Amino acid sequence: MNASIECGSRKFHHVIYVADITDSCILGLDFLQKFNFTVDLEKNEIRAGGEEIPLFSASVQHSKSCSVLAKKRTIIPSRSECLIQGVPEIPGQFRYAVTDFHSQVPQKGALVAATLVDLEREAIPVRVLNFNNTPKILDKGAVIATCEPVVNIVARPQEFSGA
Repeated sequence: MNASIECGSRKFHHVIYVADITDSCILGLDFLQKFNFTVDLEKNEIRAGGEEIPLFSASVQHSKSCSVLAKKRTIIPSRSECLIQGVPEIPGQFRYAVTDFHSQVPQKGALVAATLVDLEREAIPVRVLNFNNTPKILDKGAVIATCEPVVNIVARPQEFSGA
């Protein structure tokens, strides 16, 4: 069967055959070699033409969200917005995520912005708005947001270049 395969920002045309197999192996090795892909299992990514494309196992797609904890004690002034440094409660569950409001935590007078983040960074930026008339104190280790796993990031820089 002729197939059009989109990988990262590139599209490839390749002949594929779907086989009923039970052996553990890398399917599509002929495709990876033909188009000069580099597979890095340690970093859990593949590279094609200089573009890094994250790999995900089937188990990642079913991962539950994780909590984001305040990296240090922070005071958010009244009626203000700030970026707070957070850390994942359980590191290494997945690499990319979207931060959002944590439904289990009473956030009276506070909102958390949804943001795409890289969990391999030293700190996760969490944008919090305190719309109360009093400062909000977040202790170190307090749950400030959740992270939902992201399994596909499509980067198309040409859409943002104004061309």
